[in-house]
Amino acid sequence: MTVSIILLLLVLIACGLPLFFSIGISSMVYFYMADINLALMGQRMSGAVDSFLILAIPFFFLAGELMNACKLTDRIINLARAFVGHIDGGLAQVNIFASLIFSGMSGSPTADTTALGSVLIPAMKREGYPAPFSAAVTVASSMVGPMVPPSVALVIYGTLADVSIGRLLLAGILPGVVIVGTQMVFTYFYARHKKFPKYERASMEEACTAVKQGGAALLFPIIIVGGILGGIFSPTEAAAVAVLYALCLGFIYKNVSLKDITDAIIKTGLGSARILAIISVASTFSWIMVREGVPLAIASAISNISDDPTIVFFLIVAMLLVVGLLMVASSAEIVLTPILVPVILQFGIDPVHFGVLMVFTLIIGGATPPVGVLMFIAQDIAEISHGKMVKAMLPYYLPIFIAVVLLVMFPQISLFLPNLVFGS
Repeated sequence: MTVSIILLLLVLIACGLPLFFSIGISSMVYFYMADINLALMGQRMSGAVDSFLILAIPFFFLAGELMNACKLTDRIINLARAFVGHIDGGLAQVNIFASLIFSGMSGSPTADTTALGSVLIPAMKREGYPAPFSAAVTVASSMVGPMVPPSVALVIYGTLADVSIGRLLLAGILPGVVIVGTQMVFTYFYARHKKFPKYERASMEEACTAVKQGGAALLFPIIIVGGILGGIFSPTEAAAVAVLYALCLGFIYKNVSLKDITDAIIKTGLGSARILAIISVASTFSWIMVREGVPLAIASAISNISDDPTIVFFLIVAMLLVVGLLMVASSAEIVLTPILVPVILQFGIDPVHFGVLMVFTLIIGGATPPVGVLMFIAQDIAEISHGKMVKAMLPYYLPIFIAVVLLVMFPQISLFLPNLVFGS
């Protein structure tokens, strides 16, 4: 019966039915076949989203939308240019570093690709960079989006896996630096080989001006993480404070209209409704999988291959990479987290470390065909074909792969800051 339900789910998804209905219908069929009262399904669905902690998701969504409405993109680019524009690769390095800063505002790779790409891809083309390369850098660098606070993806994982949100938000910071660092090193050598231009080193006065203008973006994640760690507010309250901070910036800069706020609220409502709806039915589906012993079966199958936690981790990461090729990252995360967390716990893998890797690994699917949402956005901005986009991305899979290997092999990259603050 379990196999039938999973096959039904895959068929419904393949037919293009929205994930909410695909999971919901599959779950209802199971309840009918197992002769379980459907009232239990309704209780599990409502219970999954009836949580104070889960309110952080729409608040962080809204904060990101409002920060984007503040039009800080140019300030972030100038700040990045002052710090890294003199490195070989110039504007490509700015693109990567700006993504790290921008991720602290939006926490979304899609927003990163759209906002920074719309400015930097045309600018790189004007400075002589090939359009496919410009698009590829933008896509690759945007994958740091969900790693740096505020990260909706990490909040969702923490909610589903019952893991400390504070630990998760801290755990994503150093991996984000590693992801950006590997890409900057790769771009340095690639740019030297291709003889791409670079800027003159910024003077101290120029650097101070850039920090003054772009400092508001840097303060955003600091306020959130600092407030949580200082015990000033909970993760949900931190998300509400983030919304207030974004509104204050809009009024200070006088560039956020009532229409911008209304649009941000509408986008937040639609996005939150989609995520929470999927969480509600995914909770029921996960209960079915646990009831049928699927996590135990997965753990048993993996243990037949190896009991070494590192090898097990690589096997799960490989599976997540395949899933990321076929499903949107947020949907895959919601479905798989309750199923895989019991598995990794059996092998002694830290759930905080796993959460960071899971989020990053699934996001890679946005930069790979056939789903590749980030690629489609960038290629439209760069005005290139999909074939050229895919070809340009191939070299950048190397630093992405290196980042994944480093994060799996060295758990302390993820766990150092959480253990330092909260204790091991």
